[in-house]
Amino acid sequence: MGVDVRVKDLRKIYNSPPPFAMGAAAFGSGRSAGGKKQKKQKMEVLALDGVSLEVEGGEIFGLLGPNGAGKSTTVGIVTTRIKPTSGNAWIGPHDVWRDQVAAKHLIGVVQQRPNLDFSLTAREILIFHAAYFGIGSHERTRRANELIERFQLKDRADDMVRGFSGGMMQRLSIARAMMHDPEVLFLDEPSTGLDPQTRLLLWEIIREYNRAGKTILLTTHNMEEADTLCNRIAIIDHGKVIALGTPAELKASIPGGYLLRVKFSASADGLAERLGELPGVTEVKPKGDGIDIYADRGGPLVGGIVAAAGACGVDLSDVHISEPSLENLFLHHTGRSLRQ
Repeated sequence: MGVDVRVKDLRKIYNSPPPFAMGAAAFGSGRSAGGKKQKKQKMEVLALDGVSLEVEGGEIFGLLGPNGAGKSTTVGIVTTRIKPTSGNAWIGPHDVWRDQVAAKHLIGVVQQRPNLDFSLTAREILIFHAAYFGIGSHERTRRANELIERFQLKDRADDMVRGFSGGMMQRLSIARAMMHDPEVLFLDEPSTGLDPQTRLLLWEIIREYNRAGKTILLTTHNMEEADTLCNRIAIIDHGKVIALGTPAELKASIPGGYLLRVKFSASADGLAERLGELPGVTEVKPKGDGIDIYADRGGPLVGGIVAAAGACGVDLSDVHISEPSLENLFLHHTGRSLRQ
């Protein structure tokens, strides 16, 4: 059946900004222009705001959201790398913060950025990792050879990894996480920076590992990746889960499904109301210099939009039509793109 993963009411508040957000001010003297010492202000960043999820054993589950949404923090808590401010997390029967050793033996983790030892070869990295988990010499050599072959690293297996490309490092990081055959595999943005061919190879390996009964939780802001791989998806934004379900269920939950983003030569009173009366239109949302129209059709609606604009004395200047997608769902809930 596989090992399940559960989190309940997770909150995480950071009391200092991440290094990249500190800027030059972080290196100042702490004094004002007049020489007076300034009192440091306490900073609080709410990364997670009551996240609760249940990942079923043996499924591929995706956390989908933009950068900074809280995906990596959630994974960090469940994998014991980040201590939550409040809430609980379990790997199977184990509370990850009360029984860390047992939980760690069940999981494999691939972080967003490779953290490989540049003083070792690819083969040594895999073998040493297996040794940490008490795997015997013969078995860890066999597993290393098998994974080197599967991840297409055979030609560079005995080279120092400092000369590897980003894609090769990512493949090696995932192979390392699989070396002790974990029941739950966590992949944080696994395909970031990969070329299309390597991405397809990775997706097939993920499916293959899942077919062996393993549970996989991945984070991504790639809609195609989530739609292609995941049995279920939680869309997360500003530290909250805003939608949860299968890709098909989530796309079907959008009013009308199709999204037409239209712009006009000028604003016009009553235009939004006219557009809302067109056949098949389920929702109209004025947005900046345009209007978002949710409907049960795409192209056939353009003629009606042009006519409505003409009746209001303006012209249609641009239209973009997209079919039902996870991107449209995120736009509907937040008003902005997943890529923003």
